[in-house]
Amino acid sequence: MEAPSVSDRLLARKANRYFERLGPRAQVALCQLPLTLVVAALVLAAPSFWPGLLDSPGFVAGLVLHAVLFLSCFLVPWERLRPSACLVIPALDLLAIWLSRNGAGQTLPGLAVLAIFPVIWLSASGMAARTSLILSFVGPLLITLPTLLGTLPEATASDVTSVLLLPLTMLAVSFSIRFASVNVRLQQRRLEKKDAELRELLRESRDRERLLQTILDTTDVGIIAVDSGGQRLLTNNRQMLFQQAAAAGCLSSESEEAQQPLFSQDRQTPLPLEKRPIHRAVEGESYGDYLVWFGEGAEQRAISTSARPMTDDAGEFRGAVIVYNDVTGLVEALSAREQLVANVSHEFRTPLNSILGSLDLVLEESQGMPPLALQRLGVAQRNAERLLDLVSDVLVSASAVLSLSPRQSDLAGLIENSVGSARVQADQANISLVADVQSPLWAHADPLRIAQVLDNLVSNAIKYSPGGGVVTVRAHGADDWVYLQVEDTGMGISDDDSRRIFSRFFRAGAARRAAIPGAGLGLSITKSIVERHGGAISCVSRPGSGSTFTVKLPAVPELATALT
Repeated sequence: MEAPSVSDRLLARKANRYFERLGPRAQVALCQLPLTLVVAALVLAAPSFWPGLLDSPGFVAGLVLHAVLFLSCFLVPWERLRPSACLVIPALDLLAIWLSRNGAGQTLPGLAVLAIFPVIWLSASGMAARTSLILSFVGPLLITLPTLLGTLPEATASDVTSVLLLPLTMLAVSFSIRFASVNVRLQQRRLEKKDAELRELLRESRDRERLLQTILDTTDVGIIAVDSGGQRLLTNNRQMLFQQAAAAGCLSSESEEAQQPLFSQDRQTPLPLEKRPIHRAVEGESYGDYLVWFGEGAEQRAISTSARPMTDDAGEFRGAVIVYNDVTGLVEALSAREQLVANVSHEFRTPLNSILGSLDLVLEESQGMPPLALQRLGVAQRNAERLLDLVSDVLVSASAVLSLSPRQSDLAGLIENSVGSARVQADQANISLVADVQSPLWAHADPLRIAQVLDNLVSNAIKYSPGGGVVTVRAHGADDWVYLQVEDTGMGISDDDSRRIFSRFFRAGAARRAAIPGAGLGLSITKSIVERHGGAISCVSRPGSGSTFTVKLPAVPELATALT
């Protein structure tokens, strides 16, 4: 049997709810009403269509019983009786129909068909299936049986068939209704089960939603979720506080973000739409630690943003989650620290230059001075120069931005000059200095800064190769990139140290144990210069087997511009 449609189920559910709101008496009367209306219509039509019908005692007795049964629907306190007590009415309806049918005789032989009403009532009730089926067959049979008895002993097969046709039809109707009722109850149970499951899922969903919202509201970062069109799906309380503190309003969508006061890292240049966090996220970008400034004036806040896309099961983009972290205090602390280091370093240089100048003058007029005094003055001069170099490194490292003037430069000449300048240091350390360079070797770079990079790498290679060895400088171009390599055969460093070697003030454990002088700033400055060119630097090393530093620089201006 075809399952009922959704609209049918909804209609049946509404009808059931309406029926249940009626009282027991009204419910019983409503079930009896169809038969009562048909009987009333027959009574009204009888004088015109069937004269003398109302003179039949049996027919009139049946009408009286119908009237009594309909009145009993209202007069009997069914609410005080068992629910099945009202089934006495359809059972007595069969008796009333028997009286009416046999009282009318051949005038209205079709009155027997009125048995359909009590049969439907009995079959659709909660009565036991066997009882309702017996009544559905026996009741109509008793109604039509007097007709058969009246034809005896001359009854024909046609007479028997006509008498049995109605009971068999009512039995079939009862079967159909019973089966339909069972199917409806099964469907109702399935619906109730599904409804319970949906309610449980809804409850669990609401619990998860409350849990998620609680977690989001207790985090110390702002969170916004948007759909693929840039419309807000979720915003936590922390993000609301960020925006209120920055006087930036509520960033509820990409279109509203375009109106917000967002600025780049200089705190003055408004961010263009394509660089704003939500717009970038809606475009499908995944990024992290993207610093923007919210608001204006004294309320301006530094916000580090990150975004990750959301996809469906098919991998299609469905939105993004953007995280906002207020790092104003950290940015201001870093700025203050760098400013302090820069100021202190600058103040150190003035007395150091004065000391070096005075030592130079003394050494120029050193004739006649004892050799020991000259030796001590030389030591003071070398250490003052070393200290000045360290102060210069600190000053460069503390600078917020390294100034660059990139142009097409031949790195082969820069490498030749760097190797030539390091020859004296290499000879003093008994180290062989080898250059393997493609010439010419063009790159888009600032020659002064790249020379600083080469000097740092070559100087380090010589310094960390005690007791002799070989330092090799290689350079070649490939696929719009230029690769510089400085390889040594020195002490090397561990894997853990190689991952931290470019951090400021970091020095490898082997270097400290060997008492090799240094401040741990050279490689940090070198990395900053290379990355400002749009390049990269890496280190491969093993303890006792030397180190290889590789610098990758763009060879064309377009590539450098795209990366920086």
